[in-house]
Amino acid sequence: MLRCRALDPFVQHGFTSRQLGLRPGERAGEAWASAAASVGCAVPRIGRVRQVHGAVVRVVRAGELDHPLADADAAVTRDPGTAVAVVAADCVPVLLADPVTGAVAAVHAGWRGTVANIAGVTVATLTREWGVEPSSLIAAIGPSIGPCCYEVGEDLLRAFDEAGHSSIDRAEWFSRDAAGRLRLDLWRANTDELVHAGVRPANIHVAGLCTQTHRDVFESFRAEGERAGRMAAIVVAPSPRS
Repeated sequence: MLRCRALDPFVQHGFTSRQLGLRPGERAGEAWASAAASVGCAVPRIGRVRQVHGAVVRVVRAGELDHPLADADAAVTRDPGTAVAVVAADCVPVLLADPVTGAVAAVHAGWRGTVANIAGVTVATLTREWGVEPSSLIAAIGPSIGPCCYEVGEDLLRAFDEAGHSSIDRAEWFSRDAAGRLRLDLWRANTDELVHAGVRPANIHVAGLCTQTHRDVFESFRAEGERAGRMAAIVVAPSPRS
């Protein structure tokens, strides 16, 4: 499991590797038990979502963990000892924590979620639910497909345009290689969306590890297709400080 040093003083958290052996659609079992144990949490205390590549955020409250999974791509909580988690295999996992209120979030940002500003919507949800100041949030962007490998079609450029993203942002997020092939930088896009939402740039930490490049450590759907497993991004809401 990979951890972000900036989050370490405040919350238990991590991004798992392919060595965990987590399979698509897996809801329980040994892999999830290992992931939960590594952050000091029991499997029944993990709030999860049925990821649909959108911009819906699930608010996980005390006593609601046994509810059916909601269709969403982020989960937030402030219930001490409760974790929230998402899974990915090329898409961008983002963990957020607020040292002031103890609120935490796990975000799944594929290209569709990035188009829909799932990171910014999650920040807004934290503010609405618990009065979180975006400038106090610490964000960790975990391993995912990098701009080195994420070749995309012109339709994605149009999708970002039609969603209202500025030409300045699009110029930063998209580039062309020597052969003219279009590439998308989801790390930069989600970083910028967090900044636009009020998160301080100095509080955003990007792993910079490409899942397709490092297939010995990470799962990559682009590289392995249906054979690819999943990696979890998980964070636990802390107990109140005395």
